[in-house]
Amino acid sequence: MDTDGSIWTRLLLVVCVCVCAVSGGPLGNSTINCNGGGHLDVGAVDEGYSGDVELVNGTTEGVKLVPYFFPEHLQFLELSFTLGETSATVRTKKPLDADADILRGSTLFYSIMCDGLVKYNNTRKLKINDLNDNAPIFKQKVYRKSVSEIHPVNTEVLQVTAEDADRTAANNRVTYSIEPASEDFEVISSGAFILKRRLNYNLVQKYSFTVKAEDSGGKFDTATVDIDVVDFDNLNPYFIHNLYQAFIPENQAGSFRTIQPEAIKAQDGDTGINMTLTYSINAVSPDKYRSNFNIDSSSGVLSLVTAIDREEMNSSVISVDIKAAQTDDTLKTAVASVSVTVEDVNDNPPEFDQSDYSVNLLENSPVDAVLLKVIVTDRDQGGFVGTLQILPESAPFSIGSDGTVRVKNSTVLDRETTESITFQIEATEKNPPNNVVDVQVNVTLLDENDNSPAFSSSKYEGKVFANQTVGMLLVQVKAEDPDYGENGQIKYSINFGNNDSYFSINEDTGEIWLAKTIELLENGILDFPLTITATDGGIIPRSSSVQANIRASGDSKPQFLQKVFNGTVEEEQDPGVLIVKVNFHAIPAEVPVTLQVDTYADKFAISPTGEFTTKLKLDYDEAPHNYTVQISISDGTNSDTAVVEVQVTDINDNSPVFASNSVTKSVPEDAKVGSNVTRVLATDKDSSFNKEIRYSLRGAEGRFSIDPVSGIVSVADALDRETKAEYNLQVMAEDQGRPARSSTATLLVQVSDINDNIPKFSEAEYEVEVLETESVGTSVLSLSAVDPDEGSNGSITYSIFKQSPSSDPAVFELDSSSGTLRLVQPLDYSEVKVYRLMVQASDGGTPSLVGNSSVVVKVKDVNNNPPEFSKESYDVAVSENLASGASILTLEVTDKDEGGFSNGYFLYTNNTFDINKQGVVSLRKDVTLDRETKDSYVLQVVAVDHVTDGLRATAQLNITVLDYNDNAPQFPDIPDPLFIPEGDYSEDTPREVFPIRPTDADLGPNGEVSLTLASDNSLFRFREDGMLLAVGALDRESKETYNLLIRASDKGNPQRENITTISVSLIDVNDNRPEFSSSSYVSSILLKDAEEGKLLLTLSATDRDAKNNSVITYSFCEGGSPYLALNSKTGEVSLTSDLADVTEDTTVVLTAMAKDHGHPPLNSTARVVVSLEEGVAFQSSSYNFSLPENRPAGVTVGKVWASSGSDLYDVAYTLKTHTDVFSVNANGAILTKTELDKEKQEWYILDVEAVDTRSPPTTAIAMVRVQVEDVNEAPQFSSEVYNASIFSIAPYKTPVVQLKASDSDVGDEGQLVYSLSAASPYFNVEASSGLVFVVSAVGLAGQTAEVEVKVTDPEGLHATAMVEVEVQGSASSSDVVTISLNQPANVVEKNVPQMKKSLEKALGWTVTIIEVSSSKRGAAESRTLRADVETLVSFIAVDEGEVVSFEDVKEKLQSESAVLMAELVKVFGEGVQFDVLGRPQDTGSDQTVVIALGVVFGLGIPGLIVAVALIRRDSRDALIDFVKSPCDCL
Repeated sequence: MDTDGSIWTRLLLVVCVCVCAVSGGPLGNSTINCNGGGHLDVGAVDEGYSGDVELVNGTTEGVKLVPYFFPEHLQFLELSFTLGETSATVRTKKPLDADADILRGSTLFYSIMCDGLVKYNNTRKLKINDLNDNAPIFKQKVYRKSVSEIHPVNTEVLQVTAEDADRTAANNRVTYSIEPASEDFEVISSGAFILKRRLNYNLVQKYSFTVKAEDSGGKFDTATVDIDVVDFDNLNPYFIHNLYQAFIPENQAGSFRTIQPEAIKAQDGDTGINMTLTYSINAVSPDKYRSNFNIDSSSGVLSLVTAIDREEMNSSVISVDIKAAQTDDTLKTAVASVSVTVEDVNDNPPEFDQSDYSVNLLENSPVDAVLLKVIVTDRDQGGFVGTLQILPESAPFSIGSDGTVRVKNSTVLDRETTESITFQIEATEKNPPNNVVDVQVNVTLLDENDNSPAFSSSKYEGKVFANQTVGMLLVQVKAEDPDYGENGQIKYSINFGNNDSYFSINEDTGEIWLAKTIELLENGILDFPLTITATDGGIIPRSSSVQANIRASGDSKPQFLQKVFNGTVEEEQDPGVLIVKVNFHAIPAEVPVTLQVDTYADKFAISPTGEFTTKLKLDYDEAPHNYTVQISISDGTNSDTAVVEVQVTDINDNSPVFASNSVTKSVPEDAKVGSNVTRVLATDKDSSFNKEIRYSLRGAEGRFSIDPVSGIVSVADALDRETKAEYNLQVMAEDQGRPARSSTATLLVQVSDINDNIPKFSEAEYEVEVLETESVGTSVLSLSAVDPDEGSNGSITYSIFKQSPSSDPAVFELDSSSGTLRLVQPLDYSEVKVYRLMVQASDGGTPSLVGNSSVVVKVKDVNNNPPEFSKESYDVAVSENLASGASILTLEVTDKDEGGFSNGYFLYTNNTFDINKQGVVSLRKDVTLDRETKDSYVLQVVAVDHVTDGLRATAQLNITVLDYNDNAPQFPDIPDPLFIPEGDYSEDTPREVFPIRPTDADLGPNGEVSLTLASDNSLFRFREDGMLLAVGALDRESKETYNLLIRASDKGNPQRENITTISVSLIDVNDNRPEFSSSSYVSSILLKDAEEGKLLLTLSATDRDAKNNSVITYSFCEGGSPYLALNSKTGEVSLTSDLADVTEDTTVVLTAMAKDHGHPPLNSTARVVVSLEEGVAFQSSSYNFSLPENRPAGVTVGKVWASSGSDLYDVAYTLKTHTDVFSVNANGAILTKTELDKEKQEWYILDVEAVDTRSPPTTAIAMVRVQVEDVNEAPQFSSEVYNASIFSIAPYKTPVVQLKASDSDVGDEGQLVYSLSAASPYFNVEASSGLVFVVSAVGLAGQTAEVEVKVTDPEGLHATAMVEVEVQGSASSSDVVTISLNQPANVVEKNVPQMKKSLEKALGWTVTIIEVSSSKRGAAESRTLRADVETLVSFIAVDEGEVVSFEDVKEKLQSESAVLMAELVKVFGEGVQFDVLGRPQDTGSDQTVVIALGVVFGLGIPGLIVAVALIRRDSRDALIDFVKSPCDCL
């Protein structure tokens, strides 16, 4: 509470009341002393006062107001006095003003003088209190100043001044402020504007402030301050963006198609100056692409001068660092980066990861089985994008977009048919130019035991005779298995029919032997049908069976089965034609039976097996039509006879016969169409239709025709002997028998010639060149003309009938018979260059026909003049900066021959210069000149006027290379850095640093080099000899290293320069004292926290010097304490003991010194104050409590206790954590705020804080651990009632439902035990898992059973749940449906899950497949006979828990056959067929493999139960084993 403030308020009120009370009265009363004078302090009054100042009593004499020190003061006062009165009044003439200049110290001086003889002054002094009645006033209302942007920070920019007319400092003290507030400027109490941070013209060009001058009373005045920022060239240029992105396709040069976010641009950072810039490339990453890029120095346009192949790059992005420099100061630069993306162009074909593939695959692999995965890569961006296909398309494989090759048609994968398959994979790119590559894949099929052994015969027979012996071979069976290795190895066995063990079989060869003697029946036959099984050696063996019938016969009489046999045979059949099979009965004995023909034995024969055949051809026309033939059979003792009736039938056995087989006829080539050529006749010995003849013609090419009835041949189309001179015609005569018989004759028609063709030259015009030097008689050309006519009509005579230009005698002659053109007069190129001859060819026909042509003979000049150079020697000088490909001079060569030197060329040996055919000498396009490498060239040039046998001339070419200023000065190796001691250097006393002397490889002024510092520098300069001098004061502590930019410039034009940076480092001199971070260090510690070695504070001093000059040692130089120790190196101040002997607050004051290790050493000091104090502390730093779970709120957990260390202070407790669960009272007792549950949280860690009443208070924290102890709780089921459904046929251990109980007690769930509350004959439960399973549900069909399950924890607490089980009636065998598939059993076996899905999709019901088996037929046949195999699939269907009857399933299969067929095609491929069979029957197969899938209809069961039934058909009883297995695939 501010008691002082209230007292002043009350005093102020009293004063105000007093003033009001005396208002109108004088400020003071006095009695004048006219006898000796005197002095009086009237008191004090506030300025502005008007009224009576003093009431003067005792004025017996006259009085007057006179000055006292300051006459001018009387202008404020006047005296009111009337003579005779005893008092006078001094009053104001105008309001008093403490601020008036005439008032010294705001005091009014005056005097009252008596008018006596002796005039005594009664002096007075009135204090005028200054009031704040004047506002500050600025000397000017607007202040303006222009300030450079480099104006130093923390210095004055301008001064504003405001004055307050009030007298006292309290009222005339002025404070300044500015609006708006600024981080750049501040105004201080003097009115000075101070720059707080550096100006930036680019950000702000002008500041406008309203400055306010305000006194303590709130009176103020304002003025305007305008500060203009003047730009200074202090900023580097900058790019609009730090990063640009450019894009260009690979293999393409030129400007970039796109630059983002905009075109490259930089500008001067000093926008008010905006100096022009030059652009250059600083660096390219990777560096090898540096030469590929160029940037326009003026516009900044970046371009690619050499195309780039993206695939040769490690990354498709190249970073180009560009630089922009001011033209007036190249050290002022800006940099930016251009990220150049080389865009991909599809210029690489795809590639497979292997040149070819070889893969092994198991035959019969199912559709979609993976063969291999090929990897296709493409060096272009994005890799391979395209399509993959397999060629040829008939290959049984398909390929996915990811390169996975899968089986497409499994039926082709039969190793026994094809052991290997070869195909190609073709990869085609999607994008142009759509490159295509292919690779070959070789697939070797591995064998699978998919073929049963196949017997070579469907039935075998063996015989036992009366002379039987044990061990005799009766018959050999033979089976083959096309599988490989053990899968194809066959073992034979006798399975049935050998009940009396008469027979044995060799398991390897299949030979059946007589094992013991058979008792034969007299006049009877014993048949022994044996079932022979051939079994292969596969892991899952396959077998097939065949019947071998062994017949044992006794004595018997041979006899025919009928007395008359009938047969028919056509005439003219070759011998051996079977007419009829004669059946007889005979039992072989020791003497075999004999069959013979008794009549017509020359024409007929009979075989031992009864086959009655012909022995010769029979003729219907010239022999009998019927034969009665007697035959007999005999065994040598007994015989029998029979008759064979043979009927011979007629056939068309005679062909037409021509009168002559070959006829030749002639016809002129101008014969008219329809004219007869000849007649060809044929006859036939047959009669009726067999002798009627029809004629036809072959080979006539449409030129001839024949009348089909008369056989007359006539002309059918115009003839041309020159096209074809003769025709070989085939005339065919065919009778009308069935089958028809025919014969042919040859007709040769010769076409005779007429003169109907003009001779024709081989060329319409001939052209030939002849050297002018050719001799007379030389053959120039051979002319050729043809005339297709024959004889004299085709004989040709040649002649010249015109020569141009003409001459006499003629220059050429033409041989009339051979057509050879010869030169008969000499040629002269200068007189005639071209001759044109008109020639003709005449035939010998009547009239003669003539053909014309022309011959152009060109006279060819001969080369006999050598070429000539215009000079023998050429001298030329070129600059070394000559552009590649630039021309230097032209060599002039002339030739007097035809065409001059136009066909000539130059020979020279030089890799630097080229000379073209025109004689232009130029620098090669891939070469540049360098005078510093070679300064002159001498070339010997040979001019050749013709490629072959040319004449030559030689000249010398001397080329001098002139210097060009193409070399920049080069700096020598300069140490980095250069070292000199810091010091106060000057021009008069410089310090040599290091000599630097650059070199330049150019000549003359181009090689003269001068050195300068690239920017103004007052600290360093170069001497003429290249010595770097220090010429200014260098202070290492202000700046340790100077980076100097040195420019070396030559005097060439254009001038070249080189710039490098050198570093000059200063060597330290000990010229700085250590400086403490603070003038004093203060620390305090509670006595309870004290321990020996505890760190209290750390002194820190720094020395701006370096190395040993800056190494500091700490010590106490004044004062001391036994409790404190100072580490001389680290400055750490720590306790020397635990302060156990300190019993009260103690303050220790010391002086610390920091001394460096320089020569001489320098030091400084600081004050150290350490307070040792007592404080609050807990009895123990931690507490451990526990309590049982489920206790009500408000239970005490435990108690903590803390001491303040003094009876003067109290302690309060506060809980810092888990305040929602616990609380702490004033006594330190910890209480619960809610029930605790161990299963939710077992441990709680509490922080309890103790706070004492010290000022400031001290605190302590104690940790409290609270453990919640467990109380056993009963387990719980997740549900009170569980429902399930099963079929009454469910076998033992069939799962019904899974129960799950939980126990909130930690670790108990794994110890729960499940049991039934009461024993049940139908169900039980697994004690550990809680799985309820079937014991026997047969008696519960159609009922709902209940069973109570109990779960018990280790402590005996338990819970119960009820399980309600609906038991349904089971399916009967009459509901089983069987379909047949034309697929091998092994293929169907592999695809049972897919079959199930197909049936379910077609039927719309749940399907369970219970059996897959081979049919009877398939058991004895090879499974490679794909078209003949048959597999049976049996299943039941369930709809909403009810089994669907056989009739309903069959009806729906028939109605949905198209749907089922489509689904089966997806599984087995095209060609699959199915059929619905009747109710299931016994298949009779002894080796049928049955796949039985048990059906479990329980609800809530985690997995399905698959029951596999193995049924042995050779056993009367079935053994069914149910095997339980979780499955998620059905």
